[in-house]
Amino acid sequence: MLEKENDYESHSLESGPDVLVDCENVGVSFHHQLILAGIDVSVLRGQTVAVIGESGCGKTVFMKTIVGLVAPTVGSVSFEGQRLSEMSLMQLTQTRKRFGFVFQNAALFDSMSILENIAFPLRQNEEVSDSDVRDRVMQLLSEVGLPAEVARKYPAELSGGMRKRVGLARALILRPELVVYDEPTTGLDPIMSDVINELILETRRRYPVTSIVVTHDMHTARKVADRVLMFYPRRRLQPDESQVLFDGSPSDLEHAEDRRVRQFVRGEAGERLREISLESEA
Repeated sequence: MLEKENDYESHSLESGPDVLVDCENVGVSFHHQLILAGIDVSVLRGQTVAVIGESGCGKTVFMKTIVGLVAPTVGSVSFEGQRLSEMSLMQLTQTRKRFGFVFQNAALFDSMSILENIAFPLRQNEEVSDSDVRDRVMQLLSEVGLPAEVARKYPAELSGGMRKRVGLARALILRPELVVYDEPTTGLDPIMSDVINELILETRRRYPVTSIVVTHDMHTARKVADRVLMFYPRRRLQPDESQVLFDGSPSDLEHAEDRRVRQFVRGEAGERLREISLESEA
């Protein structure tokens, strides 16, 4: 991929780590069903954090809570020290411009060209000329490894991997400080999955972004993250157990003290299979 001059606003990562996102005793319930409880997690500026865990453990809810799409039932989420719940609607709208969101299935607009898909957040939030829009879109297409002619195409004309890359380009168009990836490699073959992993790494090298990657893919977690959080379903925990079973480096996953972490990382179904059998008999 072509290199470019970094035109992001200056955010020095060498000035010392500081907290960008802070979750304090966060709990989320839907219709009296507890999804998250007692989540105390801080994400430092410049970190890439992978959030892993089986389906139903609250990973996606956690991700949406961080960016203000879901309000916590209890506790608080702060961005750069300011609680999202205490922001006015205008402040929250302005803060969300600093977030980039890469959806699981790209979530592109079928009726728009790729150029217009990528440009959509820019046109909605900034007054820019058509030539500037095109320049920004073409720059991002190059950065995610797509040829310029893709700009004229429509989502249905692209492969799944290409749509994922377009989704990443759209997430970067407003030059965010926090990029959140929802299952970025789901549905892709191993080679294309690694292409997406490389793009996540390249984005971190190119721009001073903080990244949160929600994934089931252990290869992705090990390759792109410098920190891993593993969540566990609240309903299967004891009342005094933390929902975050693991918080550490990818290299420590295999040797985690909690056997549930080791079983998940290794893809061992034995104990979970017995739990499912008992649940079905109940």
